[in-house]
Amino acid sequence: MNNAKIAAAFDQVADLLEFKNSNPFRVRAYRKAARVVGDLPEAISDIVSDPERSLTDIDGIGKDLAEKCAELISTGHLQMLDDLLEDTPRTVLDLMRVPGLGPKKAAAVFSELGVASLPELKAACEAQQVRGLKGFGAKTEASILAGIEIASAANQRLLWAEADAIAEELRTFLASVESLEQIELAGSYRRGKDTVGDLDILVVSRDAAAVMDRFATYPDLESIIGRGDTKMSIRLGNGFQVDLRVVPAESFGAALQYFTGSKDHNVILRGKAKQMGLKINEYGVYRTDTDEYVAGRTEADVYRSLGLPEFPPELREARQEFEWAEQGDLPKLIELDDMRGDLHMHTTATDGTASIDEMAAAAQARGLSYIAITDHSQRVSMARGLTPARALEQWAEIDRWNAANKSRFLILKGIECDILESGGLDLPDDVLSQADWVMASVHYGQKQSARQITDRILGAIRNPYVSAIAHPTGRLLNRREAYEVHMDEVMQAAAEYGKLLELNANPHRLDLNDVDCAAAKKRGIPIVISTDAHSIDGLDVMRFGIKQARRAGLTASDVANTQTWAQLKKRVGRS
Repeated sequence: MNNAKIAAAFDQVADLLEFKNSNPFRVRAYRKAARVVGDLPEAISDIVSDPERSLTDIDGIGKDLAEKCAELISTGHLQMLDDLLEDTPRTVLDLMRVPGLGPKKAAAVFSELGVASLPELKAACEAQQVRGLKGFGAKTEASILAGIEIASAANQRLLWAEADAIAEELRTFLASVESLEQIELAGSYRRGKDTVGDLDILVVSRDAAAVMDRFATYPDLESIIGRGDTKMSIRLGNGFQVDLRVVPAESFGAALQYFTGSKDHNVILRGKAKQMGLKINEYGVYRTDTDEYVAGRTEADVYRSLGLPEFPPELREARQEFEWAEQGDLPKLIELDDMRGDLHMHTTATDGTASIDEMAAAAQARGLSYIAITDHSQRVSMARGLTPARALEQWAEIDRWNAANKSRFLILKGIECDILESGGLDLPDDVLSQADWVMASVHYGQKQSARQITDRILGAIRNPYVSAIAHPTGRLLNRREAYEVHMDEVMQAAAEYGKLLELNANPHRLDLNDVDCAAAKKRGIPIVISTDAHSIDGLDVMRFGIKQARRAGLTASDVANTQTWAQLKKRVGRS
């Protein structure tokens, strides 16, 4: 039971309490506890197991919440949450996932309209019943109707980062089986898709039954869908399906290749095999005329038998990988160790939870050589965005830090400057000109027309002091669709004015997506991969951005912050 799971449990308690119109102070206590636990740099379980420490020493964790943390760690469950879930129709949880609805409004449509599921909510919106409720309206109704599709997708697919946490837990859980010889995860998870529909686990074992017996005791197992001699499927508590297959060692590579996919990649592969008088399936590569086994023990053997390189899993989407292979030009994809700087993060000056000094120390510990502190500008008032005077004060503080810490590590004076709804930037040029690094972003007016939003971004690109456009399409996976924007025009302008585009590594964003990153690469536009960290732990999401970049075929030379700051500052006009 890690911090993320404890935080998620507290968040769900808060949602359910709010849905039931419980004491708002109690709701806020659980929300705060979720944030505190989620941002904590050390494991709650370590603190609980230390007799000389107490969770109540942590601001936001009182005696009752400390006991609930201990309960979650010792049992894997929270009785209070189980009781709340038992007293709430399961379909109601789906209502609270609809963007713009939330627990309070979900409670209103449930109690006043009897709506308890997404199909019922859709019907009520289409019948214009929702707009009649107090605090709603036609616009709210339309927004809810648009959000139902997002909530439905969220029920079916997990963020890659969420699937990764489950995958690593399952890998560790099954590794204790003595007869286990090999284990790998396949499917869209292995290819690094931003959302994942299910998990496929492949294992080699001398005792298939022992592996499946262990699989059947996984703590989060909700039900066993089916079990055979070599395949078993389970459903987890969140509805996520996991399939386990036990395969022979001589077929492991073929099965891994087959179940990793993608479907389109495999279709091309089978076509190439057929042209060579071979056939390929999950059991191996065989000669068509004699059924003689040719390869299958490793993926490298499978691809080699077809005269192909072993494609990185992230590239197996039937986009450009076979063309690269034919030309002998398969790219060496970017790795996490290639990164030298992180150019998007927030501190306690706005909505972050750590100071400049703490973020710098954490970044150094992760092997980086420079960071940019990019707190919000004043338009983001809910995050206490920086006024011109406060921005200049922060930059003076950064100058003092750099002067006092004469080391190889450097903090850049940065800002995440809002692109205003009416156009133009949130801070004047005479302030922006004093920054080392300026990211321009759209936070407000996201429902404007594609023409309006595009023109706003183009205006920012033309500003001489803007370095990059942050999270350029504004999407939040499983929460909010991208706003309408003409990306071709944005990329053309970025190439013309020498501006960078961000791949925001936050697992809810991963914005730009892989297709847009690949398009930027073709235009010669450098990508900057940033964490958008709001805490020390937030710096660790960089690897999710790297995964996305690999799907786009990006190499280290395609990513700006693999360079030293001395190299990069010339690129952004700060020489």
